[in-house]
Amino acid sequence: MTATSPAPAGHKTRNTGPRTGAPDRTRRLRSWRQRPNPVAGLGAFAWLLVVGVPLYALVAATFQQTSEYRAQGPLSIPTDPTLDNYARAIENGLLGFVFNTALVTAAVVAIVVALAVTAGYAIVRTRSLLTNTLFRAFLLGLAIPNQAVIIPVYLIIIEMGLYDSLVAIMLPTAAFALPVCILILTGSMRDISDDLYEAMELDGAGSVRMFFRLVVPLSRSGISTIAIYAALQAWNGFLFPLILTQSPEKRVITLGLFEFQGQYRVDIPGLLAAVVLATIPLFIVYLIARRSLVSGMMGVGGK
Repeated sequence: MTATSPAPAGHKTRNTGPRTGAPDRTRRLRSWRQRPNPVAGLGAFAWLLVVGVPLYALVAATFQQTSEYRAQGPLSIPTDPTLDNYARAIENGLLGFVFNTALVTAAVVAIVVALAVTAGYAIVRTRSLLTNTLFRAFLLGLAIPNQAVIIPVYLIIIEMGLYDSLVAIMLPTAAFALPVCILILTGSMRDISDDLYEAMELDGAGSVRMFFRLVVPLSRSGISTIAIYAALQAWNGFLFPLILTQSPEKRVITLGLFEFQGQYRVDIPGLLAAVVLATIPLFIVYLIARRSLVSGMMGVGGK
């Protein structure tokens, strides 16, 4: 039988028994999270009603005749569904309006992405007083609504000889979308580590190569975000098409919806059918790029 020697002075004996404190806290936290939350459930249901009821009223009205819609109200279920409203929307030139809007949207997205990506790269990589001043000037554009400068924009478009053309819509729309897009992209590009830039510099890469090989691939979520934002601004724009164009051949969707409004009445089911058809392209784009949109918006604040 051997005797154990006493522990030396100042030596702390390690507790080899089971540690139940941390697992218990984790277990209680998990059980608390898994408990039903009736308040959150009621809030989610209320929000579902706020979003779902107008959406149902929009879609249901497109399958009703005008007389049925006026007699039964917007929340009624269609008793005799019809596709005449969609056919009438196409007959009134909706496809031409969609084509013009698609051209404007594609041009605005191309202009905004090309300028915002290069400007964001210059702002992030060039730390100078001039660059910071230009960045603040871009941010100042966030506080200027397009309604405040519509008359100067109108006079500039007239002097440039672009009045009553789709280009007259593209340029101001892209200009007013740039401040937000530059803000989003600078926040996204600041998340790129300086070590990556230094590694490419050691490999002999110049600014152009770093831009295309490093910045653009790592900023895809931010680029997708600004592309969707610019597309929404162009697709839903109303003021610039209203002021800067006048011929029916240059009308976009927002102006084309006036075709369903007469002098004494409004074809509400036909108008809503045109709205549904005009919303489908943007809805498809959102479904495809929704993850990039969310991740890009999370990087707005930068580091």
